[in-house]
Amino acid sequence: MRDQVLCYATDSTPCQREGAGSGAIAARLDRLPATRSVWALVLLLALGSFFEFYEIFSTAYVMPGLIQAGILTSTTEGFFGMTGAASYIAATFVGMFLGVLLFGQVADRFGRRSVFTCALLGYSLATAIMALQTDAHALNFWRLLAGLCLGVEVVTIDTYLSELVPARIRGRAFAILRLCSFLAVPVVALVAYCLVPTRVLGQDGWRWVFWIGACGALWVWYLRRRLPESPRWLASRGRLDEAEAIIQALEAKVAREAGAPLSSVEQGAEVPRRESVRFTEIWSARYRGRTLMLLVCQAAMGIALFGFSNWMPTFLVEQGVQLARSLEYGLAISCVTPFGPLLAFFFADRVERKWQLLAAGSLVIIGGLAFLGLSSMLPLILAGSLISLGATVVPMVVHTYQTELYPTRNRALATGFVIAVGRLGGALSGFLIAAALKHGGVPGALGLICGAMLVAMLVIALFGPRTRGRSLEQTSL
Repeated sequence: MRDQVLCYATDSTPCQREGAGSGAIAARLDRLPATRSVWALVLLLALGSFFEFYEIFSTAYVMPGLIQAGILTSTTEGFFGMTGAASYIAATFVGMFLGVLLFGQVADRFGRRSVFTCALLGYSLATAIMALQTDAHALNFWRLLAGLCLGVEVVTIDTYLSELVPARIRGRAFAILRLCSFLAVPVVALVAYCLVPTRVLGQDGWRWVFWIGACGALWVWYLRRRLPESPRWLASRGRLDEAEAIIQALEAKVAREAGAPLSSVEQGAEVPRRESVRFTEIWSARYRGRTLMLLVCQAAMGIALFGFSNWMPTFLVEQGVQLARSLEYGLAISCVTPFGPLLAFFFADRVERKWQLLAAGSLVIIGGLAFLGLSSMLPLILAGSLISLGATVVPMVVHTYQTELYPTRNRALATGFVIAVGRLGGALSGFLIAAALKHGGVPGALGLICGAMLVAMLVIALFGPRTRGRSLEQTSL
């Protein structure tokens, strides 16, 4: 029968394959031309990522309002003070850490579509309630819950996108994902610039920044109802009839848009059957090296990228720039962020992932070193823009890359775990940067950021396998 596939492992020993017919499903997805319907799926997924970044990058822009309202303080007596700005930053990333660590695997068990839909609704509710709070502890609690939902969201989106799009456009699809993500940065900067210093309908402006994000996420949830479940995931769970129905519908749309019959299908690689999703598998001999490599990369990347994005206005003030000016410079620099993934669209599938990371990380380091000692407008904006360009491409490459290194049966679990460590790095970044700033000033803080970025670059460049243009079934073996 078609659904019972016999294959051969690398040692020529016969082995029964998982999700009978999963190789054929994968091959049919990978041969699809990139028509309007394919890019529409990418865009619908990318819209959800917009609000993840809206939430994360709102920190730097609402912080002055939270401090002015007396809810948070800029510094605390203790390193882990729970009423300071660093505790608010930590709450976001601890929530995301818990979300991806505790709930990232639910997408492997219950499906991609239902999990990220519930996560988006949870984020909207938690954010709306967070905007009503009047003390630091309650604010941080609801911030943590919002971060938890976002943690589940980001893992599921990455996994879902990698499984839906053909291998030859995977890099460009993630570039579109990150383009939509980083469009949130100038949007939230502009919204905060207009609202944070004011009161609207008797409410502080920073509260409206959060309410706007919550309402927008509900709109995206409504649009996402049109998304299908991942056929790869359905096939890996043995639900071949459902996978077949989705594939047939997608093939029919794509064929009409292409104006020509689809090319013939070559049987894709199958993966060995596993009875269940197991955390221990990512520590097996086959995947242990990849897991350790990604853990180091994600932790260092979290410290570097979130360290700069959350503390940039503070760095400017420390270098003699007035607070009002620092917010204006921050807004100008934020407008550059969407151009990183936009440029990456033209090389994302032409250059190997690890070399993209090496080049983008180098921009962050060069910009960070150039940032030191500057206080005039144009040089500061140029240096900050260089950092922003590199810092937007780096996570795009890493998130594309890590989804290619694990099989469908545990892709969400594995990538969720390594992303959790990155979010933990982001949580620690607030405390680490604060300590570096206290003892070493801006040079010490930027030195920490550049050093962390160097570690993230080198670990992938030295130990990462090649994945460009290969199917997920090939790269995950």
